Amino acid sequence: MKAPRFAYARPASIAEALALLQKHGDDARVLAGGQSLVPMMNFRVAAPKVLVDINRIGSLTGIKVTKSFVRIGALVRHVELERSADVAKHLPLVAAAMPHVAHPAIRNRGTFGGSCALGDPAAELPACTLALGATFVVAGKKGERRIAAQDFFKGLYATALKPGELLVAAEFPLPKPGYASAFGELARRHGDYAMVGVAAHGLRKVGKFSDMRVAFFGVGDRPQRASGFERALEGQPAVDGALAKLDADLEPRADLHASAAMKLHLAKVLADRVLGGLAA
Repeated sequence: MKAPRFAYARPASIAEALALLQKHGDDARVLAGGQSLVPMMNFRVAAPKVLVDINRIGSLTGIKVTKSFVRIGALVRHVELERSADVAKHLPLVAAAMPHVAHPAIRNRGTFGGSCALGDPAAELPACTLALGATFVVAGKKGERRIAAQDFFKGLYATALKPGELLVAAEFPLPKPGYASAFGELARRHGDYAMVGVAAHGLRKVGKFSDMRVAFFGVGDRPQRASGFERALEGQPAVDGALAKLDADLEPRADLHASAAMKLHLAKVLADRVLGGLAA
């Protein structure tokens, strides 16, 4: 199938992009890597009248390390994250997730910002932003605003982005000394959509868990932290005693791959496996 007819604009600055988005409103969609939007257009699931191609906007690129955070631009390609020494050093959770993001051809074009702005509940990077306590930087006609990752994902393919706004970057706080991360997902084939995934970050001191942030994806209508599970882990040497809390924390949605009950079972199995491998 082919996409319906559309107009095409290629702004050179954030200001130009915002002007186009505000002018065309709901008729416009942002084009970054296009790895989700273009197939959706070809299948006519999405039919924007105007595509706003942001690939010329240099200020949306780059990975920057400061004294307090790592800033990842919205246009940073997945392959850049995968190969970045700064990401491997400061955000090992993101580095661990990258090989699971689709396939190499898609990682060559897909972008960090596109993955987060889409709000796919089975995507890896949104869960990493939750586990690491990232903050999204969003530009709009009134200037920039910041949205905590916890407040950014609103539902199935729904985020806190308002009409006319553009995702600019995400800022990840530098990990505290002694903190470690672990990542895992289950899929029918490597690179397929996750049936369930876990991104975890926290402290395991003298063999006991502390200050854990555990995000699940591929389970519900959005990536989500398991707050009851996190509290139950505090001060515990093992995971198994806390797993029952996932019954209340998670509301699995059945899909083509698994029933809701199967997803909950897999979430427990994977949580035990991933957190069991967290560095002590």
